[in-house]
Amino acid sequence: MTVDSVTELLKQVPYPGFSRDIVSFGLVKNIEVEDGTVTVNISVQTNDPKVAEKIFNDCHAILDPLPEVKHARVELDVQAPAAQAGNPDSTGAKNSIPGIKKIIAVASGKGGVGKSTVSSNLAATLSKQGNKVGLCDCDLYGPSVAHMFGSNERPLATEDNQIIPIEAHGIKLMSMGFLLEEASPVIVRGPLATRYTQQFLQNVEWGELDYLILDLPPGTGDIQLTIVQTIALTGAVIVTTPQEVALIDARKAISMFDKVNVPILGLVENMAWFECDLGTRYPIFGDGGGAKEAEKLKIPLLGQIPISIQTRQQGDSGKPITLSDEASSPVIKSYQEITSKIVALAGT
Repeated sequence: MTVDSVTELLKQVPYPGFSRDIVSFGLVKNIEVEDGTVTVNISVQTNDPKVAEKIFNDCHAILDPLPEVKHARVELDVQAPAAQAGNPDSTGAKNSIPGIKKIIAVASGKGGVGKSTVSSNLAATLSKQGNKVGLCDCDLYGPSVAHMFGSNERPLATEDNQIIPIEAHGIKLMSMGFLLEEASPVIVRGPLATRYTQQFLQNVEWGELDYLILDLPPGTGDIQLTIVQTIALTGAVIVTTPQEVALIDARKAISMFDKVNVPILGLVENMAWFECDLGTRYPIFGDGGGAKEAEKLKIPLLGQIPISIQTRQQGDSGKPITLSDEASSPVIKSYQEITSKIVALAGT
């Protein structure tokens, strides 16, 4: 038994409520192995005594059964949480972004549910209502906001090395898509990805905004955790499609926000149905799954958005559908309804 082998074993111990382990979170501060006695020093920042108890028991469950371990000592240093990136329980003081009144995260548990389309059209609808709006594309690996707003400009910087966001259709934008060629992939590991995300939020000259919309990447990984743990979010909007395979992951996203005390403003059911020219609706991805899930989880159903060819065409052309003047469009009406509910729920 060596320090390295104990470290590998402790990688099997997840932080309660998260998929990441206590080693990758940096909670294991020291390991000593001597004459069959293994001593593990762990530092945990939490206000929940059950978290420390669970880690303690899980470590013993890993170490105690090993024949080469005569005695296992797990020493925990439990402290009050402090807000910092990578700390799974940093739910204390979070940072606000100067000049921004409300920050709303748009999230999903999985990709392909139209989250970026919803984020873009939500930002556009808020802007048309007279608000000063910014949209930050936090999906570093699959940025799409630059294309959806039809801009290929490159951001400039101020003398203080603050990034000046791109402005299109009256909305301030920041996306990795503005920094890369269209075919260039983003190849960075987790720590660097979270650093880029923090720069997009904290080192951008957003100015005075009524709303900043954060288009989060799918899932519940490092980037999402960095944002929800360090930024004072007004609330989160969850996007899903009606079928169960999407709802499974939407529940995980909701659970993540619950664990870090971010209010869930509600759920958006995207691609709810397709309506043909004869007026018949076809629930391609299932019927009302998002509505049922919202009722089950006791969160507001913000609205149901139908599939629309025009939505795809407008996004591809660089002008979100809600910026058009077709007042009779059911898609635009859906976004107007959703935006009104979000504004009401987000408060003054």
